[in-house]
Amino acid sequence: MPPSPIGSLVRHCEDAILPSPPTEPVELTALLDLLSTIPDPRRVRGCRYRLGSLLALCLVAVLGGACSLAQIARFAADSAPHLREILGLYKTTPNASTLGRVLSRLDGDAVDDVIGSWLGGYAADPVEEGQHVLVGLAPWTERR
Repeated sequence: MPPSPIGSLVRHCEDAILPSPPTEPVELTALLDLLSTIPDPRRVRGCRYRLGSLLALCLVAVLGGACSLAQIARFAADSAPHLREILGLYKTTPNASTLGRVLSRLDGDAVDDVIGSWLGGYAADPVEEGQHVLVGLAPWTERR
């Protein structure tokens, strides 16, 4: 299995100066709806979490600094209850092995199409003053 590209991306973006994310999770909700359209490769029986919720969790955790499945699971367990509710994780949070199994079975092309169309919407529509701007989805921590 090839190594994760997360570490390379983190090193590449270390010196980036990013603005603060919006206080309202409008973009996260829209992305969660889109991620829910990706075909779920799991059998219906025994599914504890919706696929869109797991993918949104992974995205937010990686944007928040997670570099492994264990760190994504820790992020989920330590996140605020309102964030878990927005992500659709109401009762429990997934562990690293659950995340690994789900991510390994996904159709990468379907994920790429959905995220590309979501990002393309921001690239195609110019932002007018007063509209929401895409600047990030995870809690911002200042880098030093």
